[in-house]
Amino acid sequence: MRNRRTITLSALFLFAFALQSTAVAQTGRSTRGPVAHAADSIADAIIKRGRVAALSIAVIRGRDTLVMKGYGMADIENEVPATPRTVYRIGSVTKQFTSVAIMQLVEQGKLSLDDDVTKYVPNAPTHGRRVLVRHLLNHSSGIPSYTDVGGSFGRVMRQDLPKDSLIATVKDDSLQFEPGSHFYYNNTGYFLLGMIIERVTGKPYGEYLHDVLFAPNGLSSTVYCSVTPLIKHRAQGYDARPTGLVNADYISMDLPYAAGSLCSTVGDLAAWTRLLHSGKLVKESSFASMTTPAKLTSGRPMQYGFGLFMDTLGTHRRIHHGGGINGFISELAYYPDDSLTVVVLSNTAPAPSNEVADNLARVAFGMPLLPDKPVAPADLPISSDEITRLSGNYKVTWPDGSKRNARIYANGQQLMLQIENQPAIRMMKQSAPNTFAAMGQPGRIVVDVIEGKVVGFVLDRGARPLEATRAP
Repeated sequence: MRNRRTITLSALFLFAFALQSTAVAQTGRSTRGPVAHAADSIADAIIKRGRVAALSIAVIRGRDTLVMKGYGMADIENEVPATPRTVYRIGSVTKQFTSVAIMQLVEQGKLSLDDDVTKYVPNAPTHGRRVLVRHLLNHSSGIPSYTDVGGSFGRVMRQDLPKDSLIATVKDDSLQFEPGSHFYYNNTGYFLLGMIIERVTGKPYGEYLHDVLFAPNGLSSTVYCSVTPLIKHRAQGYDARPTGLVNADYISMDLPYAAGSLCSTVGDLAAWTRLLHSGKLVKESSFASMTTPAKLTSGRPMQYGFGLFMDTLGTHRRIHHGGGINGFISELAYYPDDSLTVVVLSNTAPAPSNEVADNLARVAFGMPLLPDKPVAPADLPISSDEITRLSGNYKVTWPDGSKRNARIYANGQQLMLQIENQPAIRMMKQSAPNTFAAMGQPGRIVVDVIEGKVVGFVLDRGARPLEATRAP
């Protein structure tokens, strides 16, 4: 249930912070004022364009609240303004709650990360392969994602399907790859984790999370976001169409389940982040497993742990996750070395929640804001030795699990990537090691080098990267 869509931010608010950003950069740290002013200008500019109904934003450094505010309308038809108390569907931000619940059960000795999934869900679509609980947590199970399989999810999206019936939508599809060998963002894995939680604890997933995570920790506005119950301050979701905003398509919240069915507020998510990173939810060893990039069987590390992505914004380490579900886009980021939490929730899809969160962190760090227009990728010269080292045949794992031939080859002093049945791509060398841009296309190509040998590459276009291994 992840849908991080990029929307170019308007120059309207960029100039407004040129002087503030310069002043902040001179000190290296932001005061409350610049971050609060940035949030106001950024959010107001977005809302005025009429393409996003509402945003709620929280920015907290340590225990100092820099921003906690709502903008726009939580419910346009009833003219209900958004506030910090507005309750939004958070989509795949749900996954870290599911991960914590699993890790607590591991600590209690009720299950193991190395248990076979079929121990708890006998009808899990593993096709006789040994799929472990840890494979579900880090998206390396190879089980197809039910949200990606043809048009089947669209056909059942409005139905309150029993869990076994939803799992059955992918039962006839073979595994996409050997468990543990590749990363493929996968909602089926987290759906199965919810089923495991229920079968180990004997409680429904939403009830169990309320009893062990929400209520004991004062997360009074975080709930399993079923359609039927009355939920105070709940936002209406909208889709942005060329003609304007419309009510979002209906989805049964039984379907996102442990992969994306929670609702929350910016305040609760900030409090949750503080609890998670202060060791109050899981032990230090469990938290390390959640926030350490998992390694594939090839030895290549991923940027994902258990329910969390790990990367950097400039030189600042970041642990984060976004979420997208009908009518809602969310972003929750934590910068551990800076004790900075940024939460941006919107009740419109698409919405630039991730870009807003990145820019607010940039203001807090005294960094330049994201440009209004995308910066052209570098096109550095490639040595003959590097061309020789990378040239060769590869096998690409396609989203349906099939394998396609690919080759990297020289075209003069340029490097080309040709995937079977696809146009050739010119690889443009970037300053980061073993990293190339795809000329004229989004994303990047990251070459896998293990112990000095080129073993494959990843064509990374977001949450659905194409992975390749070197062939003879």
